[in-house]
Amino acid sequence: MPLLNLSLDLSLNPLYFIQPGSFKEIKLHELTLRSNFNSTDVMKTFIQGLAGLKINQLVLGEFKNERKLESFDNSLLEGLCNLTIEKFRIAYFDSFSKDTTNLFNQLVNISAISLAHLYLDTPKYLPKNLRWQRLEIVNCNLEQFPAWELDSLKEFVLTSNKGMNTFADMKMESLEFLDLSRNRLSFKTCCSHSDFGTTRLKHLDLSFNEIITMSSNFLGLEQLEYLDLQHSSLKQASDFSVFLSLRNLRYLDISYTRTEVAFQGIFDGLVSLEVLKMADNSFPDNSLPNIFKGLTNLTILDLSRCHLERVSQESFVSLPKLQVINMSHNSLLSLDTLAYEPLLSLQILDCSFNRIVAFKEQGQQHFPSNLVSLNLTRNNFACDCEHQSFLQWVKDHRQLLVKVEQMVCAKPLDMKDMPLLSFRNATCQRSKTIISVSVFTVLMVSLVAVLAYKFYFHLMLLAGCKRYNRGESTYDAFVIYSSQDEDWVRNELVKNLEEGVPPFQLCLHYRDFIPGVAIAANIIQEGFYKSRKVIVVVSQHFIQSRWCIFEYEIAQTWQFLSSRAGIIFIVLQKVEKSLLRQQVELYRLLSRNTYLEWEDSVLGRHIFWRRLRKALLDGKPWSPEGTEDAEKS
Repeated sequence: MPLLNLSLDLSLNPLYFIQPGSFKEIKLHELTLRSNFNSTDVMKTFIQGLAGLKINQLVLGEFKNERKLESFDNSLLEGLCNLTIEKFRIAYFDSFSKDTTNLFNQLVNISAISLAHLYLDTPKYLPKNLRWQRLEIVNCNLEQFPAWELDSLKEFVLTSNKGMNTFADMKMESLEFLDLSRNRLSFKTCCSHSDFGTTRLKHLDLSFNEIITMSSNFLGLEQLEYLDLQHSSLKQASDFSVFLSLRNLRYLDISYTRTEVAFQGIFDGLVSLEVLKMADNSFPDNSLPNIFKGLTNLTILDLSRCHLERVSQESFVSLPKLQVINMSHNSLLSLDTLAYEPLLSLQILDCSFNRIVAFKEQGQQHFPSNLVSLNLTRNNFACDCEHQSFLQWVKDHRQLLVKVEQMVCAKPLDMKDMPLLSFRNATCQRSKTIISVSVFTVLMVSLVAVLAYKFYFHLMLLAGCKRYNRGESTYDAFVIYSSQDEDWVRNELVKNLEEGVPPFQLCLHYRDFIPGVAIAANIIQEGFYKSRKVIVVVSQHFIQSRWCIFEYEIAQTWQFLSSRAGIIFIVLQKVEKSLLRQQVELYRLLSRNTYLEWEDSVLGRHIFWRRLRKALLDGKPWSPEGTEDAEKS
């Protein structure tokens, strides 16, 4: 019977006997014998009874939870010499013999070997005449990396062997496919043809290992088409153009490699790349720059979990064939659609699990025309009238959005977890009127309050004008001066005016203000209301004092309300014009009006006091006789 394509699986059936010659001249695609034998003697006899069988693949061993043999002797496989086998797989033998030399001698003429879940020692030497083209060693607890020389081997899979720590150089001249994933290996230098002993490599998987130090840009590995480095810790990957030699590479995965992409030329040379995965890496300032120059054949890009907050408008300008972008699980605050406008081939965009509130109204027009799937679920959408245009856009493009019914509001709190589709635009029209009226009312009340606060003391003066005009003044002059000029006021001004002829009564804050009353109230009630005139002692200290300037401004209002020329300016010292110009109104008054200037000389003092007394006598009732008596005294 032509049984070449027939596969026979006898696993879990208890086999005790086989008639010799049962499989002679029989051809099978695959024969599986797992967990069939209760003793090694029965297994050995059964394998010898398979003599004459021609088979594409033979599978021997046990299942993880169906163990029957306590030990495994390499002599059990001696009967394999009488079979014609292309592929051989053996799995799940706990007590496998440590001496594997005899085992490999039995498998010299087989083209593909698979060893899975065995306890093996790494043989230092292999038979010279091996014609293996594929070797697979999975979870065999090897304690040392096998630095073998296998010239015929084209595919080598060595995965999930946790006992190894350090990679050792290999020499496999025909090797095209290499999988060293999940071994916890550390690579002191990576990667060039000298590390693997071949220049024909097309597939390289170093994922789920330890530290990989990138010290070479894959020199001699120019034929590489597939490279997987995910979940390994890459060192120096962003220091130079690591992939510069890989012009034929089509698939690259550097996800979860703890790489901070600071060098913008990191992907230089990847002119044939179609798939790029770089999830859970980082960028300076959490901003995506234009690092994809030259990747004109890229079709799939994964940038998820990269902590991105911003995407520059130049990020994707050189990706005309890009069809899929995964931007999920980032920290994007807004969706800048202008960044995606150059992607004429874009079909799928995933921006789920970000912090997007909305996107601007003008940005709604910049999505690529070929886009058929946009995922915006699990974002922080704001369902308020400020983003009314975005909410309406969601309703109008629900056929474009993935799971649009799961897009819910994050704020305001009264709409939290409500679907975006439930938002009604009519509420915004009513709220606009209410808000406009409220804002106008608040502005008017605020304006009145500010004006009342600013001119409070001026209003107090206005209210006291009648009282001022009715009675006689208590003081001849209220003196406004800086506390730092008090010595001059006490020793010169008070002594010469109050003790001179005729005597004048001055209002001084340190002497005449009523204790317990606010300073501002004393200034108005004791100073201005009860004084005929105001003396302003101008100095640099005066101009720099906020209280002095306040008193001066009140004095201007007092003079205006009283309709008298009641302010006498005394310039105590020359003031710099640049400093005086800071008080514009005071500068104008001194420029346009006559003022007294203090000169500390005999003639200057005589003229100063004569002019000041004359100004103070204006409007003061006094008796010449009394003056004459005072002069005689």
